[in-house]
Amino acid sequence: MAVTGCTKCIKFMLFFFNFIFWLAGGVILGVALWLRHDNQTSSLLILQFEGQQAPGTFYISVYILIAVGAVMMLVGFLGCFGAIQESQCLLGTFFFFLVILFACEVAAAIWGFMNRDTISKELINFYDSVYIKAVDVSGSSNKDAAFKVLEVFHKTLDCCGKGDNNQLFMQAANTLCLKKTPVDIQKTPVSCHVKLTELFSQKLYLIGLAALVVAVIMIFEMIFTMVLCCGIRNNPGVY
Repeated sequence: MAVTGCTKCIKFMLFFFNFIFWLAGGVILGVALWLRHDNQTSSLLILQFEGQQAPGTFYISVYILIAVGAVMMLVGFLGCFGAIQESQCLLGTFFFFLVILFACEVAAAIWGFMNRDTISKELINFYDSVYIKAVDVSGSSNKDAAFKVLEVFHKTLDCCGKGDNNQLFMQAANTLCLKKTPVDIQKTPVSCHVKLTELFSQKLYLIGLAALVVAVIMIFEMIFTMVLCCGIRNNPGVY
């Protein structure tokens, strides 16, 4: 015996929200894969200098997003199927996974808010360590390697320096910034600190917006699932 009345309306609303949830999982998976293979971030995060790898915290976050997107698609399908079949067992399983996902998302949001500047700071520190070697007047043996790493930063982000354009930096600006004319050299370059902060702030903002939308959908789904389960329980013959 199928549910009727308002409960039937809830059933189709739950199916609709689960379909949106499934699509959202696909979008998050797609965005995560884009972030993983984005030219700007990938060209910076594969860099190595003196055996030191560029910080990979950003990639860890991206891999977590990939896993979350895949799980969301699976859970969304489970919810759609459970709603159409009016199965308390499937809906209960769906609700259980949904609560776990919601708790994980809240925990991830809190962690991300507390460490929102960590990714850019780690990469800024890596840039600074290379920068110091490049302008070292003592002629470091790794100076050529440092110039090659800085070249990737400067070409990728269209920036140069740390924002403290002192005399030592200005003397090396022709080589560091890969400028072509004396007029270009005299221009105040955009700090790579600023560019790195902007780069990861924009991407984290995109991730945060997606997480907020998904959280709202989850809340509605949990409510509709509980209501539908109650409606099914009150209809004899529905399992």
